[in-house]
Amino acid sequence: MKPTLVIMAAGMGSRYGGLKQLDPVGPNGETLLEYSIFDAIQAGFGKVVFVIRHDFETEFKEQIGNKFTDKIDVRYAFQSLEDLPEGFSVPEGRTKPWGTGQAVLACRNLVKEPFCVQNADDFYGAEAYKTIAAGFQTLENGESCIVGYRLKNTLSPHGSVSRGVCEVIDGCLSEVNERTEIITNDNGTIQYIENGAATNMTGNEIVSMNFWGFAPEFFQTLEEKFIAFLTEKGGELKSEWYIPDIVTRMMKNGETKIKVLSSNAQWFGVTYPDDRPAVVAALKAMHAAGRYPAKLWK
Repeated sequence: MKPTLVIMAAGMGSRYGGLKQLDPVGPNGETLLEYSIFDAIQAGFGKVVFVIRHDFETEFKEQIGNKFTDKIDVRYAFQSLEDLPEGFSVPEGRTKPWGTGQAVLACRNLVKEPFCVQNADDFYGAEAYKTIAAGFQTLENGESCIVGYRLKNTLSPHGSVSRGVCEVIDGCLSEVNERTEIITNDNGTIQYIENGAATNMTGNEIVSMNFWGFAPEFFQTLEEKFIAFLTEKGGELKSEWYIPDIVTRMMKNGETKIKVLSSNAQWFGVTYPDDRPAVVAALKAMHAAGRYPAKLWK
């Protein structure tokens, strides 16, 4: 079965201050999200599911989703605060949905094949989609996978970044160490800062950029974990349920193995405003080199 791409876009409106500010960075005004769709199609994905909110459904379809309806099967799932298992209710005063775990769970009735989960506003590179599509063929019962990037391919020269550094044993994830302040010095050395102390890094460390692959059975597990989460923290006003935390806890409890599929692809994101010119230049160079056609969509 052709895999499905799940793109988490429910937070897009709030992050960008409105969909109209979705930044055109390609030479023909393409957004980073459009490169994700293009690369997924080339890698053999058969469907894309956008996880959005009802309040910007029309705007999203007009500006983004309708571009692809003749190129790939496009579906929509909706993340909402009120989408809760039977017996649970929204605590008074809570305004935010429940995190990326709930965003993925919103796709449960639309996805019956292996699926990849990604953010809406990152560039992952064509190699990543090919890597995870091939990785799906090797998953055994209960296993998941993640595409890991070389740290040096994910950094910004304009400020510190946070990254989850992966410990890998026998090709599987054993631990994720969160480094909240990784910097590139003027001399090119990479360090992370913790408690005021600097520790050198090689740049070849494998890091997670939240590019996950799951079998469809994962939805049943998510439903069970969501109930457990709500039982413990459902009365809180700001508690959030994140995919990395869910999967890491499952891994530590021996409930799943997470295969790490390494990629040498370049990851792009506009973490700082000063990152934008470099992203624009890199994409322009990719088009010029023939890695992308002159226009993504004809």
